[in-house]
Amino acid sequence: MHKVIDSNQIQQLIAGEESAFDAIYEMYCEKVYRLAFRFLKDREQSEEIVQECFINLWTSREKLNPEGNIWLYIYVIAKRLSLNALRQICQSREFVDKLVGRVATIHNDTEEDLLVNELEQFTERIINKLPKQQQLIFRLSRVEHLSHKEIADQLQISPNTVKNHMVEALKTLKSHLQYSDLIYFLALVLSIHNI
Repeated sequence: MHKVIDSNQIQQLIAGEESAFDAIYEMYCEKVYRLAFRFLKDREQSEEIVQECFINLWTSREKLNPEGNIWLYIYVIAKRLSLNALRQICQSREFVDKLVGRVATIHNDTEEDLLVNELEQFTERIINKLPKQQQLIFRLSRVEHLSHKEIADQLQISPNTVKNHMVEALKTLKSHLQYSDLIYFLALVLSIHNI
């Protein structure tokens, strides 16, 4: 039979009864983990979010409404913690590479396919806005996998010019794929389906 957390148990939690807290933890810890993992794609970090989420629930239990939806309250905490963790990851220079690496290894999940497609389209729009020469060099390097020397020979320019164009193109891409835009984009895509 499906167990439900009732207002009496929420009242007990507010009063500081650990048995009520344990029951709520048992019922929702797995859902919190799945929510965090959907954002972070990292087992260890997702487990940390679970711990933080329930510590937060315990320390702010007196603010709870006994008649309220406890899962909704937990969900909001977990999502905020996951987004904060994602924001910190975004500050890492390797973030975009890691993200692309992670999503590239997953094939069967509809949400992940959607994320990859959206990210590719998003990236394509940025590339299309690059200056023509920069755009061409970027595509020759990243799509056709030519070396700087091969591109230089093909376009009859110096390898140094190729390198400068690539540096500028990557700088533009990274500035667009950073912080709030990407966080918002990921939050939007990853929270389309309910847990």
